[in-house]
Amino acid sequence: MATLPVYPWRLAPDGLATRRQLRAAGLRPGGQDVVAQVERPRRRRGPLTAFLYRIDRARPVRPMTAAKAAALERANAARRTCPACRTDAGYVIPVSLGMCVPCAYPEGAPDGA
Repeated sequence: MATLPVYPWRLAPDGLATRRQLRAAGLRPGGQDVVAQVERPRRRRGPLTAFLYRIDRARPVRPMTAAKAAALERANAARRTCPACRTDAGYVIPVSLGMCVPCAYPEGAPDGA
């Protein structure tokens, strides 16, 4: 098994991009293998690593269909719906609470706020 070339932060050669850079350009890796990686050093922990893909092998992002958009809207609505009072909270329900803030703290604001 061959090892990947490792480049310092911001010094990767032209023609390679991270997933985020591909997405910003309207592309996706398209099933290709990782060809290299960049590492950004940090002081107290290990380096941050980002995988690089070839831009010339990247494929266009698949367009959003009406069915996908509807499914995404239903999923986001489910994340906003309080399981206790069954109303749309208007924000994503915190996983730590499991319900909207008025249901979690019926007597008022929490002590830490």
